[in-house]
Amino acid sequence: MSPITFQGIDLFAGAGGLSLGAQLAGVTITHAVENHYAAAATYRLNHGETCLIENDIRSVTDIPRIRGVKLILFGGPPCQGFSTSNQRTRTLENPKNWLFQEFFKVASNSKPDWIVLENVKGLRETAQGNFESLIFEQFAALGYASALWTLCAAEYGVPQKRYRLFFIGRRDGKIPEKPLPIQDGALSVREAIGDLPILSIGANVDELGYRSGGVSRYARERRGGLRSSTGHLVTANNALVQKRYRHIPPGGNWTDIPARLMKNYTNLVDDRSRHTGIYRRLCWDKPSVVIANYRKNMLIHPDQHRGLSVREAARIQSFPDSYRFAGSIGFRQQQVSNAVPPLLAKAVFSQLIAHS
Repeated sequence: MSPITFQGIDLFAGAGGLSLGAQLAGVTITHAVENHYAAAATYRLNHGETCLIENDIRSVTDIPRIRGVKLILFGGPPCQGFSTSNQRTRTLENPKNWLFQEFFKVASNSKPDWIVLENVKGLRETAQGNFESLIFEQFAALGYASALWTLCAAEYGVPQKRYRLFFIGRRDGKIPEKPLPIQDGALSVREAIGDLPILSIGANVDELGYRSGGVSRYARERRGGLRSSTGHLVTANNALVQKRYRHIPPGGNWTDIPARLMKNYTNLVDDRSRHTGIYRRLCWDKPSVVIANYRKNMLIHPDQHRGLSVREAARIQSFPDSYRFAGSIGFRQQQVSNAVPPLLAKAVFSQLIAHS
């Protein structure tokens, strides 16, 4: 067994996107904390060597660190309250918006060398920017230099236009500049999922083989030599939703659906400039839009009249095909949606390690 040079502790671990990215950069994840049973089951399936603490973060105070090894404490406190799609919860009154304080309680006890706190871009606008200021105050109170990186996943090998915030704290030394993009043009949806099987509404056969034909380098890397993959599960939409799908061209959204088919949507038909995030059909030759709550938003396959499968969404998030998701289809969809793209996380941790 090779010696550990960087120890990682993942708080609010979810399905493990941040953990996987850290591992790809050379970090050994010794401990993780996740309270939701389905997400914890997924984490355990894929990170069997990590000590998973399946408990409420508020009951976790101290996690042992390895002496003589640099420690990176990281995590993404729940972000639904900061999302721009949840205007009613983007306030100081939402208790879930304060869970970042539990993150810093653990940091004050473990005294990591690096701190990485990840969240959605909407955090910066929530409560007139108060949460951003409070996070920087927490870093200063613990004696850490800090900086904020805003990164687009498409610039780091992920076929998706997804922006995330990374608050970086360092106990000793300066914070490096954010990692440089690794490619000029974004990968396309075709490169991401073009080799995955043809599916129908309500598909529920978990494991299937790949389609024959050309395979992109990105898809080949996600396959990792496998001959089949799991997660080929698709939401069983009702007949009305299926009719809507057929009216939406590549790149289109719900505004392409005839008003007569949208009568059950309150206030949508009268203002067709809003809610452009729902019923979005992906384009084969462009990067994907954000894979966020893609079941609720009804993200549509480029040429099949159905929503995305769990595996397609995971591919677009840059998970390898060997990565398995646990729980009901709804829980699996939520885990993929909430995850940090592993290749984006890898870029962050690689930059920290390069400057340690």
